[in-house]
Amino acid sequence: MDPRVVPAGLIGSIVEYYDFGIYGYLATILSVVFFAGGTDPTGALLATFATFAAAFVLRPLGGLIFGHLGDRFGRSRILAATILSMCAATVAIGVLPTYSAIGVGAAFLLVAARCVQGVASGGEVGGAAAYVAEKSPPSRRGFLCSTVQLGALAGALLASIAVTILTSVLTHAELVSWGWRIPFLLSLPLGLVGLWIRFRLEDSVADDELASGGGLASAPAAELVRAHLPGLLRTLGLSTLLFAGYYVVYVYASTHLQRTGGFTASAAFWSTTTTLIVSCLAMPLFGHLADKWGRKPLLFGAAIAFGVLAVPGFALMNHHVYALALLAQVVLGLPESALMGVVFATFAEMFPSRVRYTGIALGFNLASMAVGGTAPLICLWLLDITGNALAPAWFLVATAVISAGTALTLTETRGTALRAG
Repeated sequence: MDPRVVPAGLIGSIVEYYDFGIYGYLATILSVVFFAGGTDPTGALLATFATFAAAFVLRPLGGLIFGHLGDRFGRSRILAATILSMCAATVAIGVLPTYSAIGVGAAFLLVAARCVQGVASGGEVGGAAAYVAEKSPPSRRGFLCSTVQLGALAGALLASIAVTILTSVLTHAELVSWGWRIPFLLSLPLGLVGLWIRFRLEDSVADDELASGGGLASAPAAELVRAHLPGLLRTLGLSTLLFAGYYVVYVYASTHLQRTGGFTASAAFWSTTTTLIVSCLAMPLFGHLADKWGRKPLLFGAAIAFGVLAVPGFALMNHHVYALALLAQVVLGLPESALMGVVFATFAEMFPSRVRYTGIALGFNLASMAVGGTAPLICLWLLDITGNALAPAWFLVATAVISAGTALTLTETRGTALRAG
């Protein structure tokens, strides 16, 4: 196998989730910078998370656009375009004027940049998953596809480390004044490395197939809905908990630990950083176990574990004892790591090559729109209307039920050849 395959899938996810992660981790700062959070902190934070969610509304559109192009013209050149777009939008956020400089116009510019991020990221992960799966031997597909999602956690980890360092060495006033820009601007070198890797890729769809159009769908989205709707629905169902878990455990939790748990921003970020490190280390193991034991038992087991652990986990995070809160977040990160480590091999095995990019991208991003970027907003809303500090946990339980039920409908595909044509 070409040694460039794994880095090619890894780098795009790193850039994507670094970009999205720094926004989530700096939410309390950005609410002051772009939405005058000093006058109405809760309203400004809700507006910040609503802008975070706006990018996810456009992810399915990005999945359709880039999925169509990737299934029609090959994966590699489209993957270069997605990483370039994501990086450009993130760097743009780092140089935007603030609310104090231009008023509400700052918020509109922020939304515009987030929308570009959303469209680009909608095309990223489906293509990366399809590419790595198509280049992987069947016996190691689960392990190798787990590296795409490992990039997601690695990107979030880099974001968490960057924000943790900033909050440790800068004062709150310095962060609000200029420090918040630094992690957004650091996306530029990451994006340049990604472009260099992806411009050197050999496509996973045969050149003669691309040249002749043989075996390629003329309208991948229409064919997907017409002939592969069960696979699309399963992708959506499994992605529901994956996104809810990711953005609750790895992004929203740092805000929850500060607002509800009573911990400092630095302590909350260190807890998230530790959780991400443990989850990164565990993810390749889950991918290997999927090759050994199968996709279905791991996906079902991870969903059940989430459903069982969510409420006691959040109870510990609300307990005002840091060691217990840290332990709870780390434990909740493990079933999320398992889901992330297994799903992409599973998704790739559901679809033939002619609609694989579109199938993965559309199902995955429909879930992201519903419960991904909206997860922090949903958690804050539930806390506000119920006054119950465990409300985010019940949101996780609800999504766990959906994904566990979906997992039961799967046909085991471990070790099978990918469907061609």
